[in-house]
This record gives sequence, C-alpha cells and structure tokens, in this order.
Amino acid sequence: MSRLTIVTLSLLLTSLLSACAPEVGSEAWCKQMKEKPSGDWTANEAKDYAKHCVFK
Repeated sequence: MSRLTIVTLSLLLTSLLSACAPEVGSEAWCKQMKEKPSGDWTANEAKDYAKHCVFK
C-alpha cells in the first residue's frame, strides 16, 4: 500500500469515528454522561455536564 492510501484511510476512519460521538451539551450527551461512572469523567466533562445538563 502506498503512503497516500494509508493516510487517506486513516483520515477516513478518524472522521467516521468522531461523527459517532454526540455533541457536548445535547440530550444524548447528557444521557451518555449519566450512564458513565462519574469517577471516569474528565474535569472538562464534569464542567460541561454541570453547565449543559444541570444548570440549563
């Protein structure tokens, strides 16, 4: 495989995987965060959860 093919496939795979995550602050994201153990949240996730899901 050529280097260009590998780079193209990598970019395609990355774009497909990133499209699957719900947008921060959306109802789906809030639900996903409720199901995730709070000990696994990052500081940014906790801040965003409070901002978008608790203090709407």
